[in-house]
Amino acid sequence: MKNIHYWIKILIIGFSAGLINGIFGAGGGMIVVPALTCFFNVEQHKAQATAISIILPFAIISSYVYYIKGFVDIGTTFQVAIGGIIGSYIGSKALTRFSDTALRKIFGVFIILAAIRMLV
Repeated sequence: MKNIHYWIKILIIGFSAGLINGIFGAGGGMIVVPALTCFFNVEQHKAQATAISIILPFAIISSYVYYIKGFVDIGTTFQVAIGGIIGSYIGSKALTRFSDTALRKIFGVFIILAAIRMLV
């Protein structure tokens, strides 16, 4: 059985990821993946795959709220989704070709590049 500290950490991670996802429309995975690998010693592959599964309900709720408020461009959504579905399939297949160490480094570089892009 999991102890209370485990559940507190899990709830804080979930809340933080959901909040970030809701405010920014993305980024929950940038919270979940490092948290799972650092605090729970989850291997990188499993952390990334788990993060995708965790973020699905966040995305559904956030998308609904954004849609109701009139923030969603339906045309663009469907156009980007076509490529996104194909890219997601290929990316999830490619995930298995990387070692945990390589995957961790690639993920870290991606986060750094995304941060730099947002700041510039």
